Amino acid sequence: MLGLLKIRHRLQATIPNAARQLHSTSATRATPTSSTEKEEEAKWTPHSIRTGLIARKRGMTAMWDDQGVRTPVTVLQLEDCQVTANIKTVRKDQTEYHAVQVASTNRPEKTETKQMLGHFKKAGVPPKRVVKEFPVTSDAHVPVGTTLSAIHFVPGQYVDVIANSIGKGFQGVMKRWNFKGLRASHGVSVSHRAAGAIGAHQDPGRVWPGKKMAGHMGNVRRTTQNLRVVRIDTALDLIFVKGSVSGVDDAFVMIRDAKKKMNQSSQVNEAKGNFEKLLPRGLESLPFPAGTVELAKNLPKVIEAPSARVTSPFVPRE
Repeated sequence: MLGLLKIRHRLQATIPNAARQLHSTSATRATPTSSTEKEEEAKWTPHSIRTGLIARKRGMTAMWDDQGVRTPVTVLQLEDCQVTANIKTVRKDQTEYHAVQVASTNRPEKTETKQMLGHFKKAGVPPKRVVKEFPVTSDAHVPVGTTLSAIHFVPGQYVDVIANSIGKGFQGVMKRWNFKGLRASHGVSVSHRAAGAIGAHQDPGRVWPGKKMAGHMGNVRRTTQNLRVVRIDTALDLIFVKGSVSGVDDAFVMIRDAKKKMNQSSQVNEAKGNFEKLLPRGLESLPFPAGTVELAKNLPKVIEAPSARVTSPFVPRE
């Protein structure tokens, strides 16, 4: 995109040197004429959709930035996250579906099925515990066998995290649906937390489908959107995101670029001509098609995002 190449560098002063080095090491992209040129000249555009990663939720902690702002963060860690396949399918309407299959966490060979052993052997990777695929654009395929790094996500960008919520078992309507409950005063006998009436009269003579009632709660797939990446540890493959993430500690989660604050927002700003706002403040580009361990070797071990606060609390106001 010609517009993307005209991005001004007005906010470069706020970007850490490490993040600036990351942007400079990412390749550039033009309209490819061959597969070789496509790999050498790949660069992120507002219409690009990159692959996601599989990580383990390690728990929550807190961080303080250089402006003195305390941020609650969730720590996510990659475990031997590798690409096992590139998928291309032609639909009935002749459109194409592209995806990158990613696997994570090595497992003993004796615990894997023969079918999956053959699949991993073809990809040239050891047996894995979790295999997922992420829809991508046609220019975002990653070579099979590539080991992905935490540097795939740049500090300062936004991500969506997909995980199964914590199971709560069988719960009543007050905990499951936040019902008010019945009166706690006299006149209500051992029914304070009851659901109350659930149906109508003789007509319709049944309970409408979808009625909020007591039942199983939790252990469902949930997506937490627009979490800001505040720190990357390339030595331990740690990703620190602001806020909470569904699931128990050590559970597997999927991380991808935020659909709203990254993909859709950049496309809207490009259409409006706001080329300085294609990415969040302080970012110039993203590792494309993916952030690999080879890229991480050329970067510092810890990279932090610039503070979201504009004024410093340590400097007296005039």
